[in-house]
Amino acid sequence: PNILWLCTDQQRYDTIRALGNSLINTPNIDRLIGEGVTFTRAYCQSPVCTPSRASFLTGRYPRTTRCRQNGQALPPDEKLISRILADNGYICGLAGKLHLASCSDGKVETRGDDGYSTFHWSHHPQPDWPENAYTRWLSEKGQTWENLYQGPGGDYTKEGIPAEYHQTTWCAEMTIDFLRENKGQPWMFSFNCFGPHHPFDPPKEFLDRYDPDEMPLPKRREGELANKPEFQQLDSVWAHNTPGYFDVAGMSDRDRREVTAAYYAMCEHIDHEVGRILEALDESGQRDNTIVIFMSDHGEMLGDHGLYLKGPHFYEEVIRVPLVLRWPDKFVAGHRVDGLVELLDLAPTLLECAGIEVPNRMQGRSLRSQLNGEEDPVKFRDFVFSEYYNSWTHANAYGTMLRTETEKIVVYHGTEEGELYDLAADPDEFE
Repeated sequence: PNILWLCTDQQRYDTIRALGNSLINTPNIDRLIGEGVTFTRAYCQSPVCTPSRASFLTGRYPRTTRCRQNGQALPPDEKLISRILADNGYICGLAGKLHLASCSDGKVETRGDDGYSTFHWSHHPQPDWPENAYTRWLSEKGQTWENLYQGPGGDYTKEGIPAEYHQTTWCAEMTIDFLRENKGQPWMFSFNCFGPHHPFDPPKEFLDRYDPDEMPLPKRREGELANKPEFQQLDSVWAHNTPGYFDVAGMSDRDRREVTAAYYAMCEHIDHEVGRILEALDESGQRDNTIVIFMSDHGEMLGDHGLYLKGPHFYEEVIRVPLVLRWPDKFVAGHRVDGLVELLDLAPTLLECAGIEVPNRMQGRSLRSQLNGEEDPVKFRDFVFSEYYNSWTHANAYGTMLRTETEKIVVYHGTEEGELYDLAADPDEFE
C-alpha cells in the first residue's frame, strides 16, 4: 500500500467535530473517522516536537533514541521508517518540517540518512531560514511572507496571510503533486504542516468563522497550581512557556476566548487542505491502495490549568493526540479503539501492513489486529509512557510520566515533588 502520513503540529485531541467538539468544523477529518479506525486514547512519547517525532519515526522511546531536545540531531545509528521503506522499494517524500536536527548556517535543517528522495523543507512559515522551499514557492508567485503578513492583530492573536499563500496550503500542494506524479509505484509521503502551532494567526477567511464570544474558557481552578511542581508555578518566568509569546497573568477572559477561536480556525484550515488532498487521492484512483494516517506530534495546553503552548507538562491536553487510520476494505470502517496506544506503535504497524519485517529494535507494538477489528478495542496497552528530558524551556526539568487506565504519575527526577492523579475521580487533573 501507499502511505499518506498527515501529521500536524501541536494539535489537541479535542479539536475534531466527530470526536465531540461541536464548536469546530472538520468535515474532512470527520469523513476519515467515518471511513477508518479512530484511536481515542493515543499518546505521544514527548510533549515537544523533536523527541516526539524521533520516537514515532523510529518506533522507539526518546530515552532510547537519545534524541531528547528540540533541534537535537537524531544519532546516526537510528533508522527512520522512511529509510526502511525506501530500502524496500518505496518512493518517499516530505513537505513541511522534519525537525530531527538543528539548522546548518541558518539555512536548512541538517539531514541524516532519512530516505526522502523528495524533500520540500519548511520548518515554519517565517522566512528567517532563507533556504526554505515554502519561501521559494511564494517568490515564484510574486509574493513575500513579510508583505502578506500585514493583517491586524492584538497581543495574542493575529490575522495571518491569506489561505491561498499559507504554508499549510503549500504543504497540501506539494502532497497533491507528489501523489499524482508517483502513481503506479509504492510511495510514502509525509505532510508535515506547521499549523496549528503558535503563533495563533489563521487566515482571515477562517478566523471570521469563529466568534470568540461562543468559545469556552480554559479549564482552570483558582489556586490549583499551589501544590503542583515548580515547573507549573505561575510566578516562574517559564511556567506558562513564554519565550516572548505570552503574558498569561495579564490575559483577560476575552483574550483567552480569542486565542481559542484562532486555534480552532487554524484547525479548520488544516481540515480544508486535508479535504483537497483526499479528493486528489480519489481522483488519481489510488484511494483503495493507500493507507491514510491523520495525527499530531503532541497537543497544546490552550490555557487549561493556566498554561499555554507546551513544556515539561503531562496533562492530557498536551500528550493525548488525534490518531485516525484508513485503508478501504482492509481496516474496519467507522471503528473506534478506546484502549491506550502510543505513537511509536505506528512504525511497526506500517511495516507489517507493507509486508516488511519489523526490526527487533523497534519498541512499538503493531496495531494491525486493532485495525482489523480482531482484538478487544477497549484493551491494548496496560500503560502509556511519555518523557521530557531538558527538552526546551526548563533546563532542569527531567520528567517521566506513566498513565494507566485510571491513574497517572509524573516523576521529576532530582526533585521531591511530583504528581499523582486519580483519573477516575478527577479526569481533568485538578487535584
